[in-house]
Amino acid sequence: MSEVHGTVRTEKRGFRKVLAFLGPAYLVSVGYMDPGNWATDIAGGSQFGYKLIWVLLMSNLMAILLQSLSSRLGIVAGLDLAQASRNAYPKWANLPLYILAEIAIAACDLAEIVGMAIGLNLIFGLPLVWGICITALDTILLLFLLHKGIRVMEAFIISLVAIIGVCFLIEMVIVSPVYSDVIKGFVPSKLNHDALYIAIGIIGATVMPHNLYLHSSLVQTRRIDPSPKGIRRAIKLNLLDTTIALNLAFFVNAAILILAAAAFFSRGFYGVAEIQDASVLLEELFGKAAPLFFGIALIAAGQSSTVTGTLAGQIVMEGHLHLRIQPWLRRLITRIVAIVPALFTIIYFGDEALGQLLVLSQVVLSLQLAFAVVPLIHFNSSKSLMGDFVIRPWVMALAWLCAAIIIYLNINLVIQEIQLWLVEFKEEDFLIYLLVIPLAIILLFLLGYVLLHPFFSKGSYMGKNLPAFDADKGLEIQSKNTGRESRKEYSIPHGVAESFTAAASRPYQKIGIAIDFTGKEQNVIQNAIKQGGRHAQYIFIHIVESAAATYLDKNAFDLETKMDIENLEKYVSMMKESGFNAEQKVGFGNPAKEISKIVKSEQVDLVVLGAHGHKGIKDLVFGTTVDKLRHRINVPVLIVK
Repeated sequence: MSEVHGTVRTEKRGFRKVLAFLGPAYLVSVGYMDPGNWATDIAGGSQFGYKLIWVLLMSNLMAILLQSLSSRLGIVAGLDLAQASRNAYPKWANLPLYILAEIAIAACDLAEIVGMAIGLNLIFGLPLVWGICITALDTILLLFLLHKGIRVMEAFIISLVAIIGVCFLIEMVIVSPVYSDVIKGFVPSKLNHDALYIAIGIIGATVMPHNLYLHSSLVQTRRIDPSPKGIRRAIKLNLLDTTIALNLAFFVNAAILILAAAAFFSRGFYGVAEIQDASVLLEELFGKAAPLFFGIALIAAGQSSTVTGTLAGQIVMEGHLHLRIQPWLRRLITRIVAIVPALFTIIYFGDEALGQLLVLSQVVLSLQLAFAVVPLIHFNSSKSLMGDFVIRPWVMALAWLCAAIIIYLNINLVIQEIQLWLVEFKEEDFLIYLLVIPLAIILLFLLGYVLLHPFFSKGSYMGKNLPAFDADKGLEIQSKNTGRESRKEYSIPHGVAESFTAAASRPYQKIGIAIDFTGKEQNVIQNAIKQGGRHAQYIFIHIVESAAATYLDKNAFDLETKMDIENLEKYVSMMKESGFNAEQKVGFGNPAKEISKIVKSEQVDLVVLGAHGHKGIKDLVFGTTVDKLRHRINVPVLIVK
C-alpha cells in the first residue's frame, strides 16, 4: 500500500488540519458493522434480549484501544503490523501467522458475500446463489476506487456508513424498544455456553484482526511532520478519528442487537439467527418499510467491508511474504476463496444454514485475534522500535488485559467445543483426537511462542538492523550492509544502494535509468553510461509499488518510500562523485505508467531498465513492465538482462 503513503497533506491550520487526519478509522470502522456483525448481533438479541449489550460495549472499548495502538505503530515506526511481524519473528513462525491472517480475511470476506447476497435477495428477490456469484463483480468497483485515490475511497466508505446509520435510525423509530431495559443490558452478566459462543462471535466481529493490519498502513497515507511534536499531534488526531468512527460503529451494532431484542426476543421469537428470517419477521411485525431499509443497510455494509477487506489482504501478503501481485488478481483470489464455502453451504445445507455460517465466520475471526493482538502490544511496548513514543505502563496494562480476556475466552470456547464434539460424534471421535486436538495444541504452542519470544530475544526487540527512531532526529535509515543480505534485514522487498564502478562513452543526452533494487543495478547502470558517456544527463527512476503507494500515489510517505528515496540518492551521489550529471525521480503505483510519465515530462532520450526474468503465468500474476512501457513511450528502451 506504499503507493498511497503520505499522499494526504496535513500542512493546514485549525479545523482543516483535524479534517485532514480524519478518514483512515472510517475505512476501518466499516469492518465493525459488516454482515458478520449483523449475524452475531441478531443471534444475541433474539436469544438473550438486551443482556449482551455490555459485551458489545466491552468489545468496542477494546477495539478503540487496539486500533489506536495499530495507528501508533504506523505513525511512529512507518511499518504496518504485517511488516513488523516479519521483522520480529523467524520464518517458521511468520508463515503460520500469515496463513492465520489470510484465514481471518477469508472469513471476513465470506460474511460480506453472504450479506450482499441476502441484501440483494431482500430488495430485488434475487436467489441467494446468483447473489453470491454477482458479488465477484465488485472487483471492478474496488479497482475504480483505487484509481481515484484514497480521499475518494474514504468519501465513498463514509457515504455508505452514513446510509447504514440513517437506515437503523429509521428502524429504531419503527420498532420502538423499551429503553429502560436497554440500559440494564449494560450491566455485565454471567455467560453460559450458548451465550459465550455468541459473545466470542461478537468480539471477533467487533475487534477484527485484519483491521489491525489495515489501520497501521492507512495512517501512513497522511504526510505528517516528522518532528516529535508533529508525531505526537498525529497520534492524538488519529486517536480522535478512531474514537469517533468506532463509536459510530458501536451505535450501529447496538442498534442491530436492540432491534433483534425488541422485535423478536420480546415477542417470543428466541431462535432468530438468520438474517433472512429477521427480515421476514420484520415485515410481518412492522410492514414493508422495515425490511427495505434493513436490506439497503445490509448491501451498504457488505460493499464497504469488501473494499477494506481487500486492502487488508494486500497489506498482509506484502508485509508477511514480500509478495506483490496484481490488485485485481489479489481481489479475485480473496473473493473466490470466500465464495466456495458460501456456495457449498447453500447447495448442500440450504439457504437456512447461511446464518450459522456467518456466526461461525466471526468465531474464526475471534480465534485468530490473539495472533494479531499480542505482536501489536509487543511492538508498541518496544523501546528499540518506538523510541520515546513507547506506550505508557497503564496503557500497556490495559492492552495486556484485553489480550488476556481474548485468549481466555477463546481457550475456554475451544475446550467447550471439543468436549461437545466428543459427546455428539462418538463414532468419529478418533478424528477429533487425530486432527482437532493436535491442531489446537499446535496453535496454542504458536501463541505461546508469539507471546514469549520478545522477552527472550537478544539485543533490540526486533533483533535485526531496522530503521531506528530518535525523538530529536526523527526516522533514520541505518544500514551498513548491501545486496541480498541487507534486503533480508528490512520489512520491505528492496535492498539498499550498492557500490558500482563508472565507465564512459557516447551519444544520448538524457538517459533514464529504471532502478528496482533487485541487486542487479550494476549492469543496468554500466550499460546506461556506455550509451551516454560523461556528457549525458542521467535520471535515476524508481517506482514505489507497495500496497499503500497503489492508492495514496505521491502522498505515500511510509518507511519503504523513505528508504527507496534515500537509496536512490546514494546512486545519484555516487554518479556525481564520479563526475557524471545525475538526478532522481520517484513515482508511485503502476511501474509502466509512472515511468512513462517521468520519461515524457523529463524529455528522456533513452530508457535503460533490467528485465524481471519471469514470463507466462508469472507475468499474469506479478505483472510486466517492459512490454507495457514500450507501448507508452516513443524513445528507445534498452533492456538489460
